Amino acid sequence: MAEYSNIIYEIDDRVARIILNRAKKMNAMSVELCDEIEHALAAADKDPEVRVIVVSGAGGRAFSAGFDLDEEYADGAEKKKQGPVDEYKHILDTTFQFHYSPFKCSKPVIAMIDGYCLGGALDFITMCDVRYCSDNSRFGAVEVRYGLGIQMMSVPWIMGQRCRELIYTGDMFDAQEAYRLGLVSRVFPKEQLEEEVIRIAKRMSRVAMPTLIWHKRALNNTMIAAGFESALRYGSEANLIMSTSDSEFKRYDEIRVSEGLAAANQWLQSIFAPFEQEKKSV
Repeated sequence: MAEYSNIIYEIDDRVARIILNRAKKMNAMSVELCDEIEHALAAADKDPEVRVIVVSGAGGRAFSAGFDLDEEYADGAEKKKQGPVDEYKHILDTTFQFHYSPFKCSKPVIAMIDGYCLGGALDFITMCDVRYCSDNSRFGAVEVRYGLGIQMMSVPWIMGQRCRELIYTGDMFDAQEAYRLGLVSRVFPKEQLEEEVIRIAKRMSRVAMPTLIWHKRALNNTMIAAGFESALRYGSEANLIMSTSDSEFKRYDEIRVSEGLAAANQWLQSIFAPFEQEKKSV
């Protein structure tokens, strides 16, 4: 079994666990973390002892806060947005393949969400087969508030047209709202989340392997026949245009470089704060 630096990978009774293990950074998705998740998914897919895969985050604060902005600025990704389009397109294509990996996996992939699930992490869980969360979880396509595009235009396939408000505003929403919108199948009390999700995964793993695999294949191909892959590819191309276009939010990058992340976030918050209201169910 491969050794990993950014995830924990373990197998117990037909269920593989992939745990994002960067708790001090709220499991922010670095390049290495994404590579290790892809590798672990592929390993579980090939393993005849595995029938179901559960992906979660360590630390109890977040499944993941999204892509690692510190790493992005450190490797000059913000400059690549302003440079040749092909350079930034390569970054987006690599990210696309990462997000697509749970869908491509032949076995059911369950996302177990506890705490924040934002930006690229939200994209990732929408490509998993089933999503369960704790009652203190928070979600949001927050990247739109940075003037960026959503990488995987998969949310309309889960939420329907109700996703438009959330995409257009970048609003965060709570666990009950996620359930109402159809993003998650069940909401559990935080202290019961792991026990209940693993119980479901073990129950699922008792189904015959060919039945699980061929049901997933049939369900996926139903979506593909309806244009799912084409829609995702178009969304990725639109993201490239949004991410490299001039807008007032380039000021965020300027402040981030000159004054630091806290100052940039304060500037961004000042734009939205007068109109802010977190989405909650009533």
